[in-house]
Amino acid sequence: MSWFILFVAGLLEIGWAIGLKYSVGFTKLWPTAWTLLSLVTSFLLLGLALKTLPVGTAYAIWVGIGAVGTAILGIVLFGESLGVLKLMSLTLIVAGLVGLKLAHA
Repeated sequence: MSWFILFVAGLLEIGWAIGLKYSVGFTKLWPTAWTLLSLVTSFLLLGLALKTLPVGTAYAIWVGIGAVGTAILGIVLFGESLGVLKLMSLTLIVAGLVGLKLAHA
């Protein structure tokens, strides 16, 4: 269950990172509310996952999910560039996340 909680926390990290963009410096009410709710919930779930998972592994996976997801949504939602180097780098992050999960097992 801790891995699932950690995964949801990572998804919420994507939510607050994207919410920061939509909040326009915290000047828009609903995007700001979403950002803050996602941020707090993500941290709470990370804290719950840390009850049974090693901190280094859990934190790295949480950040990795957030980084990869935010980069992908930046490309999809905001038209950020996607080059071969960026795609390869994101693939390496995902490979690292899988490696950390397998190393924990």
